[in-house]
Amino acid sequence: MKNIFAVATALSLSYTVSAQEIAKGVVFDDINKNGILDKKERGIPNVSVSNGVEVVQTDAQGQYKLPVDEDNIIFVIKPADYALPLSAVNQPQFYYIHKPQGSPELTYKGVSPTGKLPKDINFGLTAQSESRDFSAFVFGDPQAYDMTEMDYFKRGIIDRISNKNAAVFGISLGDLVGNDLSLHPAYKSTISLMGLPWYNVIGNHDLNFDTKDDSYSDEAFEASFGPATYSFNYGNAHFLVLDDIIYPNPDTGKGYKGGLRKDQLEFIANDLKFVPKDKLIVLAFHIPLEHENSEVFRTEDRDRLFDILSEFPHTLSLSAHTHFQQQNFFGAKDGWKQSKPHHEYNVGTTSGDWYSGELDENGIPVSTMRDGTPKGYAILNIKNNQYTFDYKVVGKDEAYQIALSGPSIVDQKYVQRYPVYANFFIGKEGDQVLYRINDSQWKEMDQVKEVDPSFDDAVKQYDLATDFKEGRRPSDGTNSSHLWRLKLPKLKAGKYKIEVKATDLFNRIHTAVKEIEVVNKTK
Repeated sequence: MKNIFAVATALSLSYTVSAQEIAKGVVFDDINKNGILDKKERGIPNVSVSNGVEVVQTDAQGQYKLPVDEDNIIFVIKPADYALPLSAVNQPQFYYIHKPQGSPELTYKGVSPTGKLPKDINFGLTAQSESRDFSAFVFGDPQAYDMTEMDYFKRGIIDRISNKNAAVFGISLGDLVGNDLSLHPAYKSTISLMGLPWYNVIGNHDLNFDTKDDSYSDEAFEASFGPATYSFNYGNAHFLVLDDIIYPNPDTGKGYKGGLRKDQLEFIANDLKFVPKDKLIVLAFHIPLEHENSEVFRTEDRDRLFDILSEFPHTLSLSAHTHFQQQNFFGAKDGWKQSKPHHEYNVGTTSGDWYSGELDENGIPVSTMRDGTPKGYAILNIKNNQYTFDYKVVGKDEAYQIALSGPSIVDQKYVQRYPVYANFFIGKEGDQVLYRINDSQWKEMDQVKEVDPSFDDAVKQYDLATDFKEGRRPSDGTNSSHLWRLKLPKLKAGKYKIEVKATDLFNRIHTAVKEIEVVNKTK
């Protein structure tokens, strides 16, 4: 029974001998925050509650009823202007697990038998004022494989965020750990140091791999975090958190594939029936909807998802998984049904390139990602039903959005052989990136799909090392989707300032400066 109460501090449970499998209860205003429906506390009408597929709304007294079988999680969908109770480690408590027989026997333990269905499953919420303008932290892939890497995550990310109160909640986009699911409690304790309500997405490294049925691949995740597919509201935004990993891969019987089961798509459709069309719909999942040169995500599932979203003009998807950063856009050729393309932000990771590379002054891997994006996290900024986002490189000023790489000193005779690269971390194809040298006329840089030379150099430091190097060799580089290049023109001997300015998809301008010296060494 302890697993029930570990995840149900917001619930008031009373048991019945009735065998009827209908879950019922009240969503109520928990004025005294004791998790119990007291006599003077009233139900909250028009709040959505789900069994993972069906979604109903509470009546005028805050009451709901839902059918359940032998494997359901009943959860309340947080309405705007109400807060969910939190566990001791700041995990939202919005669900009740109903698994009378418990999870199957697995290497990493799932849910213990929960016994008979309670007579009432009540959800206590607390009224709060929510601004329609707010920010949320977005973390890609913390993905610690052991406690050493969990410490890297703590000291390298959590401890270095000085403005934790800049957001009202946070969300991690999957791969909370790296296959060892016994680390989930350590992850929860670590993320709790953010001091915010924290939502979690399941990733392919959070799965129970010793199952042949996708519906059982999230048993350990459910035991630690609750449902893997759910939703909540904040301000004028509706967040859909989705388990988009099909395991095992139905095509091969091995590995995994991106996609959504029929019951998940039904939940999304049922959930959105109660969401006003003018709200911003933010989808959060692990595997991107698109991956270059490979059908990583099932096309038919993406098509059905796009059908469901077709009547919502304000949408955004957030994904991680790739350990690089890119902006994906979906139009008519991809099955999107609206004139304005759907935007998916494939967010950079807090583990960077899996905690690889040289160690910094604190003994933490620098772990630049394979496309040259430094390790960091995103801040999602929402104003009513519109959004922007910022990418924050850990240990750097907020203004650091472009990395310039190239020589610092060159021979005048060969100056035109040298390129200078600009890695614009949140850039996308077609962005305007300009440069000028010593206050000359602004000119366009050329966008290139290449490996960032500074990242390639970091890999070669290991490949060509003549002495032992601390840290793990980084992964091989991948072509960056946000890299620009200029070829230095003919220049006289002297010192020069190269300025670069880039305009992002929100029409904000970012700048960077690099100085070079041209010397006359060759006569």
